[in-house]
Amino acid sequence: MSWEETPPRVMSLHGEKSPFSVDVAGCPLADRMRPQKLDDFVGQSHLLDKGAPLRQAIETGRPHSMVLWGPPGTGKTTLARLIAHYCQAQFISLSAVLAGVKEVRAAVDKAQRVRSEEGYGTVLFVDEVHRFNKSQQDAFLPYVENGTFIFIGATTENPSFELNNALLSRCRVYVLKCLRVGDICTLINRALADPEQGLGRRSLTMAETLCQRLAEAADGDARRALNLLEIASDLAEKKTIPEELLNQVLRGGVRRFDKGGEAFYEQISALHKAVRGSAPDAALYWLCRMLDGGCDPSYLARRLVRIASEDIGNADPRALRLALDAWEAYERLGSPEGELALAQAVIFLSCAPKSNATYKALNAATRDAKAYGSLGVPLHLRNAPTKLLKELGYGNRYRYPHDEPEAYAAGEHYFPEEMGQPCYYEPVSQGLEIKIAEKLARLRELDRIGRKPR
Repeated sequence: MSWEETPPRVMSLHGEKSPFSVDVAGCPLADRMRPQKLDDFVGQSHLLDKGAPLRQAIETGRPHSMVLWGPPGTGKTTLARLIAHYCQAQFISLSAVLAGVKEVRAAVDKAQRVRSEEGYGTVLFVDEVHRFNKSQQDAFLPYVENGTFIFIGATTENPSFELNNALLSRCRVYVLKCLRVGDICTLINRALADPEQGLGRRSLTMAETLCQRLAEAADGDARRALNLLEIASDLAEKKTIPEELLNQVLRGGVRRFDKGGEAFYEQISALHKAVRGSAPDAALYWLCRMLDGGCDPSYLARRLVRIASEDIGNADPRALRLALDAWEAYERLGSPEGELALAQAVIFLSCAPKSNATYKALNAATRDAKAYGSLGVPLHLRNAPTKLLKELGYGNRYRYPHDEPEAYAAGEHYFPEEMGQPCYYEPVSQGLEIKIAEKLARLRELDRIGRKPR
């Protein structure tokens, strides 16, 4: 069965083990070490500190429907279980990966029966809720509305993009953060010391420096840390976990990264903004973070080309060429040699003078192109390859700039008459655009006074 339930019982709020505790035999260490009370919950202090609204709602037994949004291993499932414990409710868990309409209906029927026959409430926990489609999410709405159950959804993806507005309007979204290294060290030491649910019965020890390394390798994920610790403990031949063994267990680990997911877009946004902000060290760090996480370097190269035009443009036209050269160098060299070219481009783009004048000009011209529709090309700008077209006035009174002084036809008009003379491109006071601005200012002054350059 793809859903899990805990029988309704009066649950203690005074620190005893909760009735939803599982049989520790055969369970992974990460599952055995779930805290039994809020004071033992590690991390998420912004949500669970004394006096925080969520903590007050839990401790008073009056929780509300919510969505827990955060990376894996940050305590979403554990928090949902604790909420059920503190509000003395039945706990039903569904996995959106495995569950379908049948399981949802069974959970609703169970919640309704327990509510009417035994007087208990229900916490319905839906893991990976973003995997449900829109119509499946809508199925929960009437039962959230009438209080059949308290709905708690867990997701690693941005709820704004993945969940129905109707469901979001009935739930409060809480953001869970990656655990800090110190938090994970606390969990590791707790697991080593706990004689009942942890590894304490084996009297295993591990040097504090190794504990720190393991916590860092877990990358903010408590489950990953405890899983790695359990593997190391299973392989340990003595009463201590040596450095050589930990090195073997940690070999091949990668940082948190989800191609196409929330972490991906957060990190590429950080890279782009660091380059735009002329912060080469930070930009290089985010480049390395993404490469370390498994991002396709060709994607990064394409993004650098975009940055060269969007944020530098004509302030330093070399930026676009260098970004293209870095892309070509990576395609020819591959990894890891080609990554050096990407790093060179990131540093150059970060240090280059910045201008978004081209980006703004393109957006403004695009708006006008859509707004004015299919205006005709002025006759004097049309070619006249035939006698008929010449008779119709095509090319009539066109001024050839190369025949004009300084190769500029002062006062000439190149827009459709209906548009007037809009100005899209406004160079900034950075790099080469300083000179471009001076040149355009001179030409516009000549246009204004309606005379030709001398």
